[in-house]
Amino acid sequence: MKLAILIIGVIFINTSNSQTTIYDFTVNDINGKTFKFNDLKGKKIMIVNVASKCGFTPQYEQLQALYDKYKDKNFLVIGFPANNFLNQEPGTAEEIKAFCSTKYGVTFPLMEKISVKGKDMHPIYQWLTQKEKNGLIDAPVQWNFQKFLINEKGQIDQVLAPRESPMSEKVINWIEH
Repeated sequence: MKLAILIIGVIFINTSNSQTTIYDFTVNDINGKTFKFNDLKGKKIMIVNVASKCGFTPQYEQLQALYDKYKDKNFLVIGFPANNFLNQEPGTAEEIKAFCSTKYGVTFPLMEKISVKGKDMHPIYQWLTQKEKNGLIDAPVQWNFQKFLINEKGQIDQVLAPRESPMSEKVINWIEH
C-alpha cells in the first residue's frame, strides 16, 4: 500500500511539473517556420512582447543594439508581436517585418503574432506568466515590451517592466555574469 501511494505521488509530481523550462516549447517564427527553444540550450534569452504603435516601440533600437553586442556570447533576444494593448500591433506578419527592418534594422528573431494575456494566451506566455506552469513566479504581462530574462538552464531569472531599458545596467550585468 505504501509503495502504491509513493508511486502515485511520484507520477503526480512528474506530470505536474512536466514543463519546467523554456526548452519544452516550439513556436512559429514570423515567417511561419518552426522555432525550437530546445535548440537554445545553454544560452541566455530575453523574451519581449513587442508592438509597432506603442510609446515603448523605440526600444526596438535598444533591443537590436543589445542583440548585436551579445549575439556571439550565448545571448539571444526574441520578440513576440502581440496586439493585446490598445490595438498597438494591428499589422500582419509582412507589415510587422517591414516596419521592424526598415525603421529599426531588426535582425533578432521575431515570432508570429500571438496573444500574451486573456483566454487565448499562447502556451509559451502561460508558462512565462504563471507560477503553476513555470514553478517560479506569477508575472502577468503589464504592457508591451515586458521583458523575461531566461537563464542558461531555461528558467526565468527576472521579469522586467516595460519601461526598463533593454540596455540598463541590470540587463547588462545579467548577461555578462
